[in-house]
Amino acid sequence: MKLSEAKGLITLLLSIKVRWQKYNFLFEELVKRDFKKKYKRTTLGIIWSMLGPLLQLLVMALVFTQFFGRTTPHFIIYVFAGNLVFSYFKDSTNGGMQALMANSGIVTKIKMPKYLFLLSRNVSGLINFVLTLVLFFIFVAVDGIAFHPRFLLLIYPVICLLIFNVGVGLILSALFVFFKDTQYLYDIFTMLLMWLSAIFYPVDMFSMTVQRLFLLNPVFAYIHYFRLIVLHGVVPSINVHIICGFYALGALAVGSWIYKRYNYRLVYYM
Repeated sequence: MKLSEAKGLITLLLSIKVRWQKYNFLFEELVKRDFKKKYKRTTLGIIWSMLGPLLQLLVMALVFTQFFGRTTPHFIIYVFAGNLVFSYFKDSTNGGMQALMANSGIVTKIKMPKYLFLLSRNVSGLINFVLTLVLFFIFVAVDGIAFHPRFLLLIYPVICLLIFNVGVGLILSALFVFFKDTQYLYDIFTMLLMWLSAIFYPVDMFSMTVQRLFLLNPVFAYIHYFRLIVLHGVVPSINVHIICGFYALGALAVGSWIYKRYNYRLVYYM
């Protein structure tokens, strides 16, 4: 690395540190607000973050075991892993899409980084995901799957998925400001993506060529990583690691570019 590039990187890191210190309290308050708002006026409150996925799993187990699960070992965990990852992706990106418009009253009056609203939604979604992940591990233990040190590698797809969700959220939130139809189009897209993510059916029913094509779906790549670790007890190949990282950094790069390009125009459309 050249000296000028090193100085530029140091300057960038210092500016990020200063900005974080400046808005740290605000960011924490936004996360608390978003998390509390989701369960406001509900009787069970935060319990819904675990009860909701559990009820979904029960319905899926009753329906899909009759069609696809008879020959698939640990089919409940197979479905749970897929639903866990996909639900986190869908909730975080949907929340990210609404982040700017839902806070338009603040964004248009106070000068502050707009991405803080998006990040707060994603952190709130991450908290829900972690709570559901605890329930997932309980099911894993009940199903007789042994825990092993390789489970620690699940940190990698979670981080990649977090970055990917932020990137997609940046893209969607900007599009939603300009085009309100984005919300309805995205609902259709996520429904299609759900069926292409092999949540309910085993991918080994297809040829190896088709199985590789599934990896073109970023959400499936993260689901696949989870299943390899938990169900098969094997470390994913370097190619799977590269694919997961590529999707995460690619989405973040595109989202950041859109935000940088249209940052000031966003306010005029709110």
